[in-house]
Amino acid sequence: MGPLRPLNVQAGRHLLRWRTRLGRATAIRHLDLLAETITLKGYRCIKLYQAEEFPKRPALLWVLAFGPDRHVRAPVIVRATPGGNWAYYEAGRGRHGYLYPCGDPERAADEVDGLLKHRMFPSTW
Repeated sequence: MGPLRPLNVQAGRHLLRWRTRLGRATAIRHLDLLAETITLKGYRCIKLYQAEEFPKRPALLWVLAFGPDRHVRAPVIVRATPGGNWAYYEAGRGRHGYLYPCGDPERAADEVDGLLKHRMFPSTW
């Protein structure tokens, strides 16, 4: 059996998951701000959090980049972070997909822009 984590670390992670689930309206507000900012850079967005069919699913924003030969996408979610803050994350990567705090959507849009450019042109990192 592996080492056990302290109880306060486990409780902290559960609290963050709980805040993320109950803060759906906050997550949607932050994703709307990011969607407005990222569309100004020429990307397209699909707001999956507006579908009535998925009221219990996490709010997810697909950011799409279209090229002449290749199309790439980045799924973005909002998660609660310690200290009562929120942050943008790339969905599917968990805590390792951290992009930027939600307080600055322009900077977060720059991070998503860099991620999509790297996926479109892998030598530009």
